[in-house]
Amino acid sequence: HKENHPMNNWGEVKPVGTLAREVERTPCSILTGFLGAGKTTLVNHILKGKHGLKVAVIENEFGEVGVDDALVLETEEEVFEMNNGCICCTVRGDLMRILNKLSRRETKFDHILIETTGLADPAPVAQTFFVDEDIKASYSLDAIVTVVDCAHIIPHLEENKPEGVENESVEQVAFADKILLNKVDLVTPSEKAAVLAKIRSINKLAEVIETSYSAVDLSRVLGVKAFDLARVLQVEEDFLDTEGEHEHDSSVTSVGITLRGSLELPKLNLWLTTLLQTRGTDIFRSKGVLNVSGSDSRHVFQGVHMLMGISSSEDGVGRGW
Repeated sequence: HKENHPMNNWGEVKPVGTLAREVERTPCSILTGFLGAGKTTLVNHILKGKHGLKVAVIENEFGEVGVDDALVLETEEEVFEMNNGCICCTVRGDLMRILNKLSRRETKFDHILIETTGLADPAPVAQTFFVDEDIKASYSLDAIVTVVDCAHIIPHLEENKPEGVENESVEQVAFADKILLNKVDLVTPSEKAAVLAKIRSINKLAEVIETSYSAVDLSRVLGVKAFDLARVLQVEEDFLDTEGEHEHDSSVTSVGITLRGSLELPKLNLWLTTLLQTRGTDIFRSKGVLNVSGSDSRHVFQGVHMLMGISSSEDGVGRGW
């Protein structure tokens, strides 16, 4: 689907393993990155990791039809949903309520991941941990982790936005403590060097970790204590100003399609391929959960611009029906 102002679906809390908390305040990571960078893939990598941590995931999805819930691996924890709003503005209050609710639980988490929509500015989300006394008492901001799509990021970083409108992809890189340079297998060495140079022109201090399929040593992104408020205030003096406003790009819109019945895979493949070949430049991100004729598996379609793939729960992608 074509993307827009983040009118999103919030969701969910999912644990991994058990380990007693070592500190009183629970560390939190903000996971950000432009549309299709590989954030949900990283979430699944963390959920499958043998790290012994009990990790909660709070997920903010772009678009009016929720898809990421089907892509995140099934665990035993309940799901929290917040609909129709942007994590960095309209539903930030919902995020605070979820964090406060989790802090009152008898069973505490060792780490909390907050996965933002691809069009969210991470700064107002990070601000939450410093301007609300209850949140500040229960949680610490461990790091802002930004996933970068090495094959597609430069045009987004260089895009000229209307006056007063933020370039969210630039904000995501600028505020990052850790940058996962993802999909490096899809670019040449010279293309990768150009992306690195562009990233360093925006953020000289963040550690850059090269990945494919968002596979990273979790000790490099969890429990790293990388967020430095003093450094952020040097870059953005009004970081703690809760009255500040930001404007999203209204030229980016989303389309959601929900249909009953099943689809014939060859016809679907032809339609999607034709659509992305002719309009792929304008379609930042596309994804869907599909019921395919003759198959008991849940099929998943994912695309970034003209790149597309279809997989199924039988292949280990997402959950079955």
